[in-house]
Amino acid sequence: QVQLVESGGGLVQAGGSLRLSCAASGSITGINAMGWYRQAPGKQRELVAVSISGGSTNYADSVKGRFTISRDNAGNTVYLQMNALKPEDTAVYYCNLNMGIVPRYIYWGQGTQVTVSS
Repeated sequence: QVQLVESGGGLVQAGGSLRLSCAASGSITGINAMGWYRQAPGKQRELVAVSISGGSTNYADSVKGRFTISRDNAGNTVYLQMNALKPEDTAVYYCNLNMGIVPRYIYWGQGTQVTVSS
């Protein structure tokens, strides 16, 4: 069993910063990637940033230059540093864990609310 525990969401004014954390525990093996997705009201869940084991990262165009994804040395905790926040960043942010090859397992955190006021 795998658990993802998120923290760090909250309310911030436009231009402010927040840092999200997600710690994975349990039967962790063969992590392919960890990342963050978000879902705003009435919209589909979308990729924000992903950290691929091996070192590469990918970002949504809308957050490039403002958000930074990183992982701890053990690779089981992923962070999302969010700077220069905008009201359109308001959403529930979900941590995602992708591990294994065959079968491949996908896990989701419970979500943490980020609200950016104008």
